[in-house]
Amino acid sequence: MTTSPGPERMLVGLLRAGHMAALEQLPDLVAEHAASAGLEEVLIYLADLQHVVLRLLTGEGLRGGEGAGKEIAELGVDATLAGRAFQEIRVLAGTETGGETAEDAGEGVEAGEGTRQWWVPLLNGTERLGVLRVGGRAALDAQGRDNMRDLASLVALLVIDKRPYSDSYARLVRTRPMHVAAEMQWTLMPPLTFADHRVSIAAALEPAYQVGGDAFDYALAGDVVHLGIFDAMGHDVSAGLSANLAVAACRNNRRQGADLAANSQAIEQVLITEFGQATRFVTAILADLDTRTGVISWVNRGHHPPVVIRGGRWVSTLQCRPAHPLGLDLGLTVTTCHTQLEPGDRVVFYSDGITEARNAAGQEFGLSRFIDFIIRHTADGLPAPETLRRLVRNVLDYHDHHLQDDATVVILEWHGDTRRRVHPAGAAPESVTPALG
Repeated sequence: MTTSPGPERMLVGLLRAGHMAALEQLPDLVAEHAASAGLEEVLIYLADLQHVVLRLLTGEGLRGGEGAGKEIAELGVDATLAGRAFQEIRVLAGTETGGETAEDAGEGVEAGEGTRQWWVPLLNGTERLGVLRVGGRAALDAQGRDNMRDLASLVALLVIDKRPYSDSYARLVRTRPMHVAAEMQWTLMPPLTFADHRVSIAAALEPAYQVGGDAFDYALAGDVVHLGIFDAMGHDVSAGLSANLAVAACRNNRRQGADLAANSQAIEQVLITEFGQATRFVTAILADLDTRTGVISWVNRGHHPPVVIRGGRWVSTLQCRPAHPLGLDLGLTVTTCHTQLEPGDRVVFYSDGITEARNAAGQEFGLSRFIDFIIRHTADGLPAPETLRRLVRNVLDYHDHHLQDDATVVILEWHGDTRRRVHPAGAAPESVTPALG
């Protein structure tokens, strides 16, 4: 397929200009180069840390300000067309009339009937960053819609490129001040979502701005996916230090070829050397998934056992004789267990902050309610990241938005058939979907 001069000029020009640009320069650069492909009124909205709102990226890097003009600087994920595009990983079309967004059939809206808005998800692989807004009074043809999606892909890559060294990005995606322990944890951990043709991984972590001792980690090496979930004693900076040290030690030993049992023992020695025996401890699950065979291996260091969801139901719990938590040095044998997954199986790792969250009446959220929520929303066809986003909102509502402990969930799905094509964030392929209510 031959790319027309306009789209090629847009993408190549933006790519070249983006190499030396700061995050704050992206809105103007994107708008300038999008115009060469006939795309008008292009704006970048980025999701906050908890995926509750979408915030306008301006020339100042922050929401609002002079750069916002008449545009809305903040859009609710659960209450707007833009938010729906973000949730469902779909391109949605609507019109703006009288300052309000109205949903329409997406085709044949004539000039003068309101400004058309296209909302395009911004994805880095499967990580949802936000949405791209494309405006204008003229309907886009098929080439224009392709240009719009290609532009969104490049904008997402540029945002990811600028994010690690941009305080403006961190300020934009935070809705309130963050504690020091949480600052450490978010800097430490990998992205909340990942997928390829073999596996999908989705994670959630709360309270986002006050998390102290919970952490997760994952990485790929050849055909093996390494995954870990950690829960350090306490909810303060010391807990954050313990969790950080445990994750760093895990990565260090893993990258030197240590197996699961040896790695867990080496992590324990690092914690004891740093903090002393039985002074600070960390519960953990360390797991390896062989993506060729679907065999998952794991060790349990005093943590809640993972749950396997298969065919829309809870089929098993990954029981394995647990050793003592890391750092207690009780001398218990570390056992490595193995089980065979089936294609499409989801393994759910979690910390006790999810299941033990209590409402005002003192009732726990509970494991059954937690797994049932995931199963029901999976049956609705939602991508795993969106299921976890809604789960977190549900848990926070249940607990009146004041969690007493860190709450972490990680879902690992083995696709089985390596020929299966995995779409962004687990969503079905879409062209442009008009919003019909």
